[in-house]
Amino acid sequence: MTGTEEKELGPRFRGDDEASAVGTLKGIARKAYPGAPMEVIERAFLSTAMGVTGDARGIVKNGKNKRQVSLMELGDWRAATAEIGADVPWQERRANLLVDGLDLPQRAGAFIRIGDTARIETTMECDPCIRMEQVASGLMEALKPDWRGGVLGRVLSDGEIRVGDPIIIEGEQ
Repeated sequence: MTGTEEKELGPRFRGDDEASAVGTLKGIARKAYPGAPMEVIERAFLSTAMGVTGDARGIVKNGKNKRQVSLMELGDWRAATAEIGADVPWQERRANLLVDGLDLPQRAGAFIRIGDTARIETTMECDPCIRMEQVASGLMEALKPDWRGGVLGRVLSDGEIRVGDPIIIEGEQ
C-alpha cells in the first residue's frame, strides 16, 4: 500500500491481507415506516437487532431478517436511470446504503465491512419491485439486469457508519 492510499484509507486498513476490494460509502438513507419517504442522513448506527437504526425494514423478528439492510452501487443506479433517460435521486430506489468504487458481491454469504467495525453478510439480490415504475417509467426493468437493484444483507457486527467511510469486501481476491 502506498503512503497516499494509507492516508485515504486510514491506518486501520494497513496490511489487511484479507481484504482487497475497497470502495466508499456515498449515501445512507432510512424510512421510519413502510412506505414512508426515505430520509437521507450523513451517519447512522448499524446494529444486529435494528439494521440501520431508525429504518423500519431492519428490525429483526423471530431471530431472522434476510432483508435487514439494502446496498446499491452508484454506477448501477446511474446506468439504470440513464437507460430510461431519467434524473432520479438515488434514495428513490429505497436502498439504505449507496456505495461507489467497488462491485458488490452477487451472491449470498459474502462479507462487507463498513467503517471501523460494522459488518454485513449478503443474503440475496434486491429485486426491483413495481414501486420503481411509480418513480419512473421503465425503471423496474432497467434495474433487473446483473443485480443492478442491489444486494440485501444482515448485520453481523454493530458499528457507526458515516458517508465517506471505506467499504471492504472481505476475502475477495
